[in-house]
Formats: sequence, structure tokens, C-alpha cells
Amino acid sequence: MITEFTPYAALTGGALIGIASVLLMLFHGRIMGATGILAGAIFPSGARDWSWRVMILLGMVSAPLAYLLFAGRFPPVQPVASVPWQVIGGFLVGLGVTIGSGCTSGHGVCGMARLSKRSIAATLTFMASTALTVYVMRHVLGG
Repeated sequence: MITEFTPYAALTGGALIGIASVLLMLFHGRIMGATGILAGAIFPSGARDWSWRVMILLGMVSAPLAYLLFAGRFPPVQPVASVPWQVIGGFLVGLGVTIGSGCTSGHGVCGMARLSKRSIAATLTFMASTALTVYVMRHVLGG
């Protein structure tokens, strides 16, 4: 399995996530945890709460359309795992988000920036699980 490291794209994406997180906290007093935003959009507490969540979600999925606008084509997508593995991975991520009471954006970006001990522990757990998963997939299962 070959993966590419794209430092400029990663730096740009990370900076945009950081800026968006700060702006959401500044203007709405909310933490930018993607799963919490999605859950609140599906089960809103009111119209005002729902609208900002939907705007963020639309922003999260609009990148391919922006790419199309500037490049004249959609970005190339080359999945590194089969559909069954993607489904299993999605299920495990959902399970982890539920057990961990948050995701990498809420704990890793916002929680660690607030020096939350709970978020630091959760992020260390995420990263250790990721390293173990990559090791097993590449060296044990040979994927």
C-alpha cells in the first residue's frame, strides 16, 4: 500500500481547520467537533442551532466542488482500501467517537488547544490506535 505525504496540502488544510475552529469559538462559543456538529444537525435543538451546523457541514463537503471550479475536473480519488474495509472502518470510527465522547477535531484540535487533560488523553488514544491499525493492516494482514 503506497500513500503520499503532501506537506503543503496538509499544512494548508490544518491551517484552515485551525482558523475555522477559532472563528467558531469566537463567534458562536462552540467547539468545532465534527461529529457533534453532525449530530446536532440531525437532531437540532432549534432552527438557529441547526443553521450554523448545516453551513459548516456544507463547507466540509464543498472542497471537491471548489476544486472542480478551479481545475476544471474533480480531484482524483484512489481509495487505499476495499469497500468492505471502508465500511468496517467507518463503523469502528463511529463506535470510537461514541465511546470517546468526541472525535479528532473536537478533542485533537479544540480540546488540546484548551489544554484539556481529557482531550489530550483521548487524542493520545486516537493516535496510538491509528498507529496500531496501520501496523496491523500493512504488516500483519498485508493490506
